[in-house]
Amino acid sequence: MPDYTSIEELVTLAQKQQISLGKLVLADQSAQLEITQEALLHTIDQRLTVMEEAARNGLREDIRSTSGLTGGDGWRMYTYEQNALSGPFCAKAVAIALAVAEHNAAMGRIVASPTAGSCGILPGAILPMMALHGVSRQDACLALLCAGGIGLVIAQKATISGAEGGCQAECGAAAAMASAALVELCGGSPRQCAHAVAIALKNQLGLVCDPVAGLVEVPCIKRNAGGVMCAITAADMALAGIQSVIPADEVVQAMGEVGASLPCSLRETAQGGLAATPTGLRLAEQIFGTR
Repeated sequence: MPDYTSIEELVTLAQKQQISLGKLVLADQSAQLEITQEALLHTIDQRLTVMEEAARNGLREDIRSTSGLTGGDGWRMYTYEQNALSGPFCAKAVAIALAVAEHNAAMGRIVASPTAGSCGILPGAILPMMALHGVSRQDACLALLCAGGIGLVIAQKATISGAEGGCQAECGAAAAMASAALVELCGGSPRQCAHAVAIALKNQLGLVCDPVAGLVEVPCIKRNAGGVMCAITAADMALAGIQSVIPADEVVQAMGEVGASLPCSLRETAQGGLAATPTGLRLAEQIFGTR
């Protein structure tokens, strides 16, 4: 059984057993938790329901965060969907990613996947596959398990904490997880999932964590939109047969090292980056007063 310290290990085990990454994680986790696979799938289905509810509630025109900084962008993207240059699928993915992240900022119930700050990326990838491509709930749940397995490796090999590794560790990890889930849903191989993970994470490498006023809103919510587009692009590239020159495990390792090299000001302290711009400082003072 996998120990979730290597993506290569997951791929090798799945290939050996001739199963998907999702089914590999399902079998392993049901054994570790000492529950049936059916019971575990039921639990994952409940998580999927929470994602659906978060997307639905976040797509309201009148949603606003407690700070007043954000809200309504998911609805704006949703109403613009048919005119989007990127097409209906990508537009819906972005709308859902924004909506779930805005629901989080408005103190709504979400699934941290892998974190609250990156909660819109995975549902932004999965839910449009169900709505537009006829993916079944069971396949969606298996894709979530695939994503979870990738997330476990990233958490153990590097980090999924913005305070520790910057936004590359949150939105970057979420994009990597979502890309693997998309590849699996499209019938790609475990090896293609790994290439998608590497491509997605490489394209988010070095992303800093600089929340304005210390709140997980600006620029975090829009980074969820960027993250799901990164996941879609990485999945398409992997499915097309494009391979990452740098193996996924080495990309994850590099992400951890880059995160450790980031100055404290760029790791969720709101002391640098966009948080330290004149507008960022003005908004912080507007919300919290002079510090």
